[in-house]
Amino acid sequence: MALPGMALLLLFQYLPLLGNVIAFQAYVPFLPFGQSPWVGLDNFAVIFNGDPAFVNALRNTLVLTLVQVILVFPAPIALALLLNSLLSERIKRAVQSVLYLPHFLSWVIVVAVFQQVLGGSGMINNFLRTHGADTFSIIGNSDLFVGLLTSQVMWKDTGWATILFLAALSQIDASLYEAASMDGASRWRQMWHVTLPGIRGIIVLLLILRLGDSLTVGFEQIILQQGGVGLAASEVLDTYVYNNGIVGGQWGVAAAVGLVKGAVGVLLVLGANKIAHLLGENGVYKS
Repeated sequence: MALPGMALLLLFQYLPLLGNVIAFQAYVPFLPFGQSPWVGLDNFAVIFNGDPAFVNALRNTLVLTLVQVILVFPAPIALALLLNSLLSERIKRAVQSVLYLPHFLSWVIVVAVFQQVLGGSGMINNFLRTHGADTFSIIGNSDLFVGLLTSQVMWKDTGWATILFLAALSQIDASLYEAASMDGASRWRQMWHVTLPGIRGIIVLLLILRLGDSLTVGFEQIILQQGGVGLAASEVLDTYVYNNGIVGGQWGVAAAVGLVKGAVGVLLVLGANKIAHLLGENGVYKS
């Protein structure tokens, strides 16, 4: 039963890694694989020499990563705790169904919904015009672009991300809550001393995996809105690779940036996992 999944991983995840050889070539798509001229580390010059476009993309990526780790990662934990506190299973299932729905919408639809609500001709601004009030600009405002991206991610994926946390919460022994209650612990104390320690392992695991993917901040979501705010505010590493490799034809440079991004992700996972071991957690794998 595991063979189909293993085959998919090998075909679409591991086999394409051989294509990283492009990072060391002046790649020409029309030549057979491996026959493009070799240029050594020349394609990495944009990284080592501080190319302004690359530095801008790196800065935007790091800002988005920091904001999303601080705001997006804890959101499903808080939401799972709120859902777990609901006494009625019927209400809990209904709320979960509503919260899961946005996850199944494509980014094209999500971006369109936000434009129809927050755009210059969107629902809110049309309402303000009708009542003689001043309108505001969110869609297309480069100063608010990070906040817009973060709110879109939270609306789309927070509900779906609660699944693992709810599963972990269901495994906590109910007798621990009973014992804490008999000792006079309030709901807040029970959450701090029973609930959060009970799901600490899954929190650490998902945080480590999130760090490994931290430099990937949503290619499709950003490329759909890049034209409205410009490259200075919206260019990230993934769109830099696309704009320079697929659009600009600098295949080697794009591959070099992608290779370094992947290597940094691996180092972040290994480093975070080592810190988790020092703190007594299993992390992604045991030491």
